[in-house]
Amino acid sequence: MNWMDKNEELLLQRSFLFGITGIVLCLLALVNINLSLLNAPMGPLNGVGIALQFFGLSIAVLVLRKRKISDKAKEKAKKMILVLGVALIFFFMVI
Repeated sequence: MNWMDKNEELLLQRSFLFGITGIVLCLLALVNINLSLLNAPMGPLNGVGIALQFFGLSIAVLVLRKRKISDKAKEKAKKMILVLGVALIFFFMVI
């Protein structure tokens, strides 16, 4: 099934899950770098977190570009894009 054919609520839920997972992974890497809790390289973990945030952002943009969506879904997609965009800028500045 094509992604454009799926329900926008389901797509926004997936966008949220990918985005929050990416944010949590990046935060774990950031905390570990500052506190040195685990002696392991955190670059790959940070990269996976950023990739998940980009994927969540792309799903939210996909929902926003759909033609016939409700105003509620459009507002949720806009908020998701804003939150994930700010999170990406923050984690890029921290790296």
